[in-house]
Amino acid sequence: AVMEGFVSNVEVCNLAYTGKFDQLKQCILSEKSLASKTDQDHRTALHWACSAGHTDIVEFLLDLGVEVNLKDDASWTPLHIAASAGRDEIVKALITKGAQLNSVNQNGCTPLHYAASKNRYEIALMLLENGADPNATDKLESTPLHRASAKGNFQLIQLLLKQSASTNIQDSEGNTPLHLACDEERVEVAKMLVEHGASIYIENKEKKTPLQLAKGGLGLLLRRMVEG
Repeated sequence: AVMEGFVSNVEVCNLAYTGKFDQLKQCILSEKSLASKTDQDHRTALHWACSAGHTDIVEFLLDLGVEVNLKDDASWTPLHIAASAGRDEIVKALITKGAQLNSVNQNGCTPLHYAASKNRYEIALMLLENGADPNATDKLESTPLHRASAKGNFQLIQLLLKQSASTNIQDSEGNTPLHLACDEERVEVAKMLVEHGASIYIENKEKKTPLQLAKGGLGLLLRRMVEG
């Protein structure tokens, strides 16, 4: 039976999540196969240690040679989990051990999608510098730039643009990152996107351009930028 307050039906996974390194080490050293045993969510101790941010346990498991790219029942890899949770040191360790940077989960998202939407700058930088695709599209055809623009994550947008993220990709609603920025009235983000070649004239599925979504002075500002 799963004890109250436990995340997993596998003891070593609970130890990984709660950070009980010594007990976990004893468990695994007495039975090596536990290092990669999967639980009810198809997660291993590595997934759970990444989730809770226990770097020592992650490094121990990686040094034992556990599979770094194993997907849970929603197709999240340890890297997806660590990137989403903002675990910088763990992301670095996973990349060093060959984690697939462009692995997609069941929503079609890569780890960079989560770094972008949750404003994890250092993690996004590590992912991009090691070859993450800045233009990966998820099941809704959103890119990391769509995610960051909708949230107004300014530094992250700068980083994505510097790493040649494309400004005019349309998601499944026909929106570009600029549509999303204008809709949320994110003036600085909209200006930066236009400076990097975002079109103010692309129509989404509702036949609206970013210019039409821009309220008040923002529309005027963008038109001046483009039309001089």
